[in-house]
Amino acid sequence: MKRKSFKLIVSLILMMVVSCDEPETVVTNYVHPDGSMTRKIEMKSIEDKVENRFKISDLQVPFDSTWTVKDSCEVSEKGDTTWIRRAVKLFKNVDEINLGYKTDSGANKEISRRAGFKKRFKWFNTEFRFSETIDKKLSFGYPVSDFLNKEELLYFYSPENVNDEKENGPDSLKFRALNDSVSHKTDTWTSKNLVSEWIGEFSKLTEGKSGNDMSMESLKAREDEFVKIVEANNEKFDSLWSNGILLKEFIGEANALKYKTEADSAISIVTNNFWVNFKRYSVRIVIPGKVIGTNGFIDSSQVLLWPVKSDYFLTEPYQMWAESKVPNRWAWIVSGLFLVFVLTGVIIRVIKKG
Repeated sequence: MKRKSFKLIVSLILMMVVSCDEPETVVTNYVHPDGSMTRKIEMKSIEDKVENRFKISDLQVPFDSTWTVKDSCEVSEKGDTTWIRRAVKLFKNVDEINLGYKTDSGANKEISRRAGFKKRFKWFNTEFRFSETIDKKLSFGYPVSDFLNKEELLYFYSPENVNDEKENGPDSLKFRALNDSVSHKTDTWTSKNLVSEWIGEFSKLTEGKSGNDMSMESLKAREDEFVKIVEANNEKFDSLWSNGILLKEFIGEANALKYKTEADSAISIVTNNFWVNFKRYSVRIVIPGKVIGTNGFIDSSQVLLWPVKSDYFLTEPYQMWAESKVPNRWAWIVSGLFLVFVLTGVIIRVIKKG
């Protein structure tokens, strides 16, 4: 099996972070009280060639000929043209949305995604919950919350435009320092996940083999040591690994010779788990009634917004959710009439007794 190094994995991850995702896509879910959803997709592209603008294989979310589509373009003051495609479709329920995810043939088809909807009647109010969840990619990774504090986590999950405004605002020094701290800690988080994932996959490949005295527990006990070795030799990692030098430091000379094939196979598996050609997009939710709980952000149009990036679902599921409640006016009226009826009966009794 072809070997891929940790250095290559890190490079690929960096490419994922800085790459330009075309077309720029925003998905808006309009949740209706009966559980149906109107889904709108807005895609923007600066591609000159028509055939390259909105190719199905490049699209971040499921989209096909059953949608109602309207194309337009905008020309900036500088003369730059942005092509815009707006598509809308009514889904009877979340099952129809999830079927689209399962049969997706676009850029993010390898990512497991699903929508959820719940409706709860509570007499005076009816509560709604809508969510979209993306399953995690790694089996042996660590939650990013193990590395970032509460303020750093908020920054980590915030939309880029929100962070940019903070970094260029009156408290710019504070937020630029926060950005540096988050970048440094997430680098460590990535390295730790790489090593942890390799240990997990390597342990599975060597489990039960004759003469194997390396348990996952013993390798995990040296995990921090492995991370330091990787970070210290990042620039020369390819050659040092090819020559077996680093593997000898990991598991000793005898085991390095004996399990070289399994070690290389584990790196290839780790690469495949990390490297998913994911194209970023944003999700918005408009839900009935008053919002009573969410983990989203309010955008410029006062709508709930979530950025969707690959590092958000690297080591744990990424769920975007919102809850709301709608008052049941008829229940208030019925309860009021019942209360009036009871009070009237009490007053009549009192009068009769008097």
